[in-house]
Amino acid sequence: MQIIRKVLIKQIVTEKSKATLRKGFQDHKMQLEQECQQLRFEQRKLENKRKTSKQEVSQRFQQEIKNRKEKMKQADFKLEQLDILEIGSEITEKEVDALVEVEEGSHWNEIMGEAAIVVEDGIVVRIDQ
Repeated sequence: MQIIRKVLIKQIVTEKSKATLRKGFQDHKMQLEQECQQLRFEQRKLENKRKTSKQEVSQRFQQEIKNRKEKMKQADFKLEQLDILEIGSEITEKEVDALVEVEEGSHWNEIMGEAAIVVEDGIVVRIDQ
């Protein structure tokens, strides 16, 4: 019988991976800023066009802008943490599902123990069972 279990994907921090992560965080932050500008534009457009309450429209758009600004703060925090991160340290990147064969007599603790795949610059360097 096969079951699904979670496997952590860990990344060894290198100069290359740090640069890639930094670019990803900066691109995400820039996208959020563009979304805020677009929301402000749409808000002004709706306030001038519709007969609905300007306060209601403003409140709805301000909440969306606030959500994006919060995500921008999170991206800033991640950038700060990235600067602190030392080369060679391992970070958890994501979690994936893996199929595991279970048979009578299998050791359950070994099957369900923490498993990880360690990647360095896109190359698998270690599989921890």
